[in-house]
Amino acid sequence: MTSSVSAGGPRAATIATIATEVGVSVATVSKVLNGRADVAPETRARVEASLERHRYRRRTRRPSESASQIHLVFHEFDSAWAMEIIRGVEEAAAATGVELVLTQMGGNHRPSDTWLDLIVGRQPLGVLLVQCGLTPAQQEKLRRQRIPFVAVDTDSVTPASVPTVGSNNWNGGLIAARHLLELGHRRIAVISGPEDSLCSRARVAGFSSAHDEAGLPMDPTLVRHGNFYLNAGYEHGMELLRLPDPPTAIFAGSDAQAMGVLRAARRLGLDLPGDLSVVGYDNLPVAEWMEPPLTTVHQPLHDMAGAATRMLLDLATGAEVPTSRIDLGTELVVRESTAPPRPGR
Repeated sequence: MTSSVSAGGPRAATIATIATEVGVSVATVSKVLNGRADVAPETRARVEASLERHRYRRRTRRPSESASQIHLVFHEFDSAWAMEIIRGVEEAAAATGVELVLTQMGGNHRPSDTWLDLIVGRQPLGVLLVQCGLTPAQQEKLRRQRIPFVAVDTDSVTPASVPTVGSNNWNGGLIAARHLLELGHRRIAVISGPEDSLCSRARVAGFSSAHDEAGLPMDPTLVRHGNFYLNAGYEHGMELLRLPDPPTAIFAGSDAQAMGVLRAARRLGLDLPGDLSVVGYDNLPVAEWMEPPLTTVHQPLHDMAGAATRMLLDLATGAEVPTSRIDLGTELVVRESTAPPRPGR
């Protein structure tokens, strides 16, 4: 575990050095290094601080039964959107004989330290994170254990220090609005995702830029923030379509919300797309089976997941990756849910 920096020069810190400095046993330092949970939080913090001061790094990784596994971690995966990412990761992992382990954080966007200790103890090939992130201390713990991690980021919020694969949300909003404006719509509503979500705000910003580009004002009273799920599309859709001067088109921000808007329109007896045009986002497999088939922004979830998996596997072998951030393009898929507005609208 000890090596000379240079002949006659200072030697790297050993576990014993760390133990002496902190005032704990060698066994305690070893437990911290191996991610064991049976160390008091204050003691763990002092040991971690000493390890960081000495820039201590493990030189080898012990073989483990998880050495051919990657962990895919979601804040939650109760949607078709999540299934597309799972399929993309599974396909890329299977091509190299690597097993996939799924974890759901129950809606939390930050893994617990207890979970992280469990991961460190298992010593997998690496960790993929979807809509959840690690604290700087958690990142450092994985780096010290030589466990790489990569984010599949649809939110554009991941720090530059974290290898990431995402997509161009701003462009997605831009091309959706351009399509509707080119059809002749002038009163266009948008039901985006949560207002505190950067991907939601980026899509609305792109949507607004298309209006600026066309020299047309965007009506801020027609902007709604949902949750990317069916219920938000339905509830906001009913509200918008009951306005005295309802929109002739709605950009739904997700295919699930678009499904909710379509249901609201039918409940109100509207013809689609004659009375209302609808654009979704994601291009999930179900989009082409909706009635009418949904015009939507293709977010390459499957490809994003595959690229992130391959990046993770490269990092696990010690390979240098050419870039730590990949943003895949978004494109519009035109189907039958959009058409020019009726004359006079």
